[in-house]
Amino acid sequence: MTYSPKRAMAELRHSIAVGARATSSPMKRDEDSSPLIFETQPQDDDDGRGRPPHKDRDRPFLSHFQSICPSIADDSNSSRISLFIVIVVVAVFGLVSILAIVKRVNTPYLCKKDGITLHCPLVKESPSLWENPYSATTSWKPCAERRLGGISDLPPENETTGYIFIHAEGGLNQQRIAICNAVAVAKIMNATLILPVLKQDQIWKDQTKFEDIFDVDHFIDYLKDDVRIVRDIPEWFTDKAELFTSIRRTVKNIPKYAPAQFYIDNVLPRIKEKKIMALKPFVDRLGYDNVPQEINRLRCRVNYHALKFLPEIEEMADLLASRMRNRTGGSNPYMALHLRFEKGMVGLSFCDFVGTREEKALMAEYRHKEWPRRYKNGTHLWQLALQKRKEGRCPLEPGEVAVILRAMGYPKETQIYVASGQVYGGHNRMAPLRNMFPNLVTKEELTAKQELDKFRKHVTSLAALDFLVCLKSDVFVMTHGGNFAKLIIGARRYMGHRQKSIKPDKGLMSKSFGDPYMGWATFADDVVVTHETRTGLPEATFPNYDLWENPLTPCMCKA
Repeated sequence: MTYSPKRAMAELRHSIAVGARATSSPMKRDEDSSPLIFETQPQDDDDGRGRPPHKDRDRPFLSHFQSICPSIADDSNSSRISLFIVIVVVAVFGLVSILAIVKRVNTPYLCKKDGITLHCPLVKESPSLWENPYSATTSWKPCAERRLGGISDLPPENETTGYIFIHAEGGLNQQRIAICNAVAVAKIMNATLILPVLKQDQIWKDQTKFEDIFDVDHFIDYLKDDVRIVRDIPEWFTDKAELFTSIRRTVKNIPKYAPAQFYIDNVLPRIKEKKIMALKPFVDRLGYDNVPQEINRLRCRVNYHALKFLPEIEEMADLLASRMRNRTGGSNPYMALHLRFEKGMVGLSFCDFVGTREEKALMAEYRHKEWPRRYKNGTHLWQLALQKRKEGRCPLEPGEVAVILRAMGYPKETQIYVASGQVYGGHNRMAPLRNMFPNLVTKEELTAKQELDKFRKHVTSLAALDFLVCLKSDVFVMTHGGNFAKLIIGARRYMGHRQKSIKPDKGLMSKSFGDPYMGWATFADDVVVTHETRTGLPEATFPNYDLWENPLTPCMCKA
């Protein structure tokens, strides 16, 4: 993250001497005005103090020139002509000066930030709730679709090294990443890729096929100059079941985030020998900074250009986005909130949350049943929960999200689309968020039941709708990590960084929430300052960076 003096000051507020805290009055601090509300200017007194005398204010514009230049005060024609010339000259010089200032203000200059050349404004733009500053978003443009050389380097079908087959495991977004990686690995080894199978996940329990969610024809056609892709296992390979079950046909020793060289040295020889091999498991089995940049650019090409949802999914998502913008009868912006507070997420986090004793006891039983090795006897969990919260590794509760958004300045009338599973705690847990932002809706509340029926056959189709409505939103807010959020943020960055994608600083927010002496004005100021640079702006990449959340260097070019 980029260094910000303002943010550093916000962090220091939490470590000011205890004595200073103790002597100040919390009640008085709470009375401070919000930094988001400007004080009204005091009106002038009735006696007109501080103003010019009444007769001076009412003097005609001509008389000011006559007082300055007495020689033109007479009524002769020559004097009037001279006066007219003076007025014209002054007006012209004034207009030229104004235009020069406007040009100076609006003309950016080149500056460097974290090694990246940016167009920086001479005058800071007014902050907006709904979009990033234009001046900060014009230095980069997407360019993953541009292939170096512009011609196909694909060998004939009979000259590829063999066939590879992968199971794309997990939910929709984990599957999406696996597909992108499969194309990249096929390119690295000059192999033919068999259309990936979307494997049923124990949590998702979905039998979706590739063609049920993605446009297969577009996928194959768009990548025809990069990788050879076939729809099915070749006919000459008769025992297809062997490819799913046989160890002899499976490469299983691929480490996580493996470099390109690992595939060339260890996987390619087996493909050449057997002609067709399955790679599994295949979750996160390709690194980012240990592969050629053109391979990373290819992964972006797959993610942002080749992988398109079916037209009916795209059309339904467009309809949902349109309904969000027109809920009040006129066009308005909307926010998309990815709320990660399902029971499974809460349990897996091993964080402590507000709740009754009964609630906490039931959660302890659930954790002991699902993750017995991590739970052990439970005595160490309280200290672990405190540490994780300090480090910002706990999901934000709906009430915490509401307070942060209000501190940022979003009004009660904000239209919010919620993408989430069943929230742990139900209506009671959601009540604080709904009370502060009543215009909160899900896709089920935006549609008639029959409109979604055709998408209910596949859980991933419903997830795709959430993905697209979040992608099209004016502001996207994540509350916890995960593939869904990072793919959304990365795609919005790739589209030009203009759309806000807010990533709350959960570590700093946990300090603020736990500070009993902090007034609202100070809290709101900390929230605004802390998140000035956490809105999806261009960021330099770094070793082991996540390509899906930040595609800047390999997939975007300087404008």
